[in-house]
Parts: sequence; C-alpha cells; structure tokens
Amino acid sequence: MRTMKRRLRAEFEERRVSRPFAARQRAASDLAGWILSAPFRLEYDVTVAAYVPFGSEPGSVALLDALADRGVTVLVPVVPAGEPTALDWVRYDGSDSLARGRWGLLEPTGDHLGRDAIRAATVIFVPAYAVDKSGTRLGRGAGYYDRTLAGSTAETVAVIYDDELVESLPAAPHDVRVGWALTPDGGFQQLG
Repeated sequence: MRTMKRRLRAEFEERRVSRPFAARQRAASDLAGWILSAPFRLEYDVTVAAYVPFGSEPGSVALLDALADRGVTVLVPVVPAGEPTALDWVRYDGSDSLARGRWGLLEPTGDHLGRDAIRAATVIFVPAYAVDKSGTRLGRGAGYYDRTLAGSTAETVAVIYDDELVESLPAAPHDVRVGWALTPDGGFQQLG
C-alpha cells in the first residue's frame, strides 16, 4: 500500500506543478469565494482551523483572510520539531504574522496554543493530494493530520482541485476520513 500511495502522491504532485500559474491563482480565488456560501456556520464566535498552502497546493492566504473577515477565529498549524506528531496551533492574525518555519512552510508567529487548541474548532480545513467519495484523504504521508484529527468531531474539509476528487483511494487503518471536499469549481461537496 505504501508504494501505491507514494506513486499516487507523485502523480498528483506532477499534475499540480504542471498547472499554469494563472489557473492556480484563479483556483485560489474561487476557493476563497466559496467561504461565503459554506454549509457551516462561520460567524464571530466560531473557531476554524486552516493552513497556509505550500508549493503547488490549491488555495492561498485569501481563504484564511475570507474566514477572518467573517469574524471567525482562525487557527493555523505549526509543525513541531522532532518526529511526526499532532500539530501545534497558533491564531492567524493576517499574512504579516506569517514567517518561514520548518521545511520552509509559512507559519504564524504568535503564541503557541498547544496541540489541544484544535478541539475548539468546529470546522477544520486540511491539505490533501486527493480525496475519494467515501472521504479517504491522500496526504503527504507523514501522518501529522491523521494524528491531529484522531477523535475530532469537527467538520473536516479537504481542499483540493476539482480533478483530485476521485472514486477511490487506498486507505490504511490509521487514516482519518474527511467529511467534505472543497474544490474551485464544485465548492463544498459532502462525502461518504
């Protein structure tokens, strides 16, 4: 199964990198635009966890700003040092509060809230290479999000390109399923 997942990651990464820059920018704008019609309550007293896209991942800081503009408290992960474990979380206070962290990822520079801070989130946006119609998510492979999401009752949304919502993906017993996909053209789509 590891070999198959590794091959799929490489295929999806190759497709992402080959997308024209203008198409990626348009997709990022469309993804942020869907926040206005989210099927979840996203208002002033809600906490949401999201992430800053890296490399060829779909989306942009505009999605975080769209959430913050609604008055939502936005938590963004910080990758802890050492072996893969659950992610730490920091409140997002705008793009000026981001700096390069581990592996060159943009991470917030505010006070670390700890790994349990995510329990306050009612919606969690997660990165993925692909997701299938049953909610199986293909991530980067280190297991940070599977460890973070274990036991969560939040609505979990994989942010992907439209062609990355597929019929089926291989799943391991520890893989945590997501309930939703968010794509540039299709918007929020319930899975399962």
